[in-house]
Amino acid sequence: MELEKMENGIESIKNAANVVGELVRDTTDFTRHEERHEEDEEIGIGSRASAAKDALGDKAKERKHKKEEKGHKQAI
Repeated sequence: MELEKMENGIESIKNAANVVGELVRDTTDFTRHEERHEEDEEIGIGSRASAAKDALGDKAKERKHKKEEKGHKQAI
């Protein structure tokens, strides 16, 4: 019984760590997106198109991280 409680506690800690990890990755992606946005104001159209493509990729990653974070929170 005690071992089961300990295993559940360890699993909860792992899930909480996963939530924090997703938040860090999400924040990093958002920061990168904001940096690119600021750079876009100073560059040409070809580079802007590339930055837009990168921004879409970052947004997709952000959504993925939020979904994974939600799953980890529910597992806690």
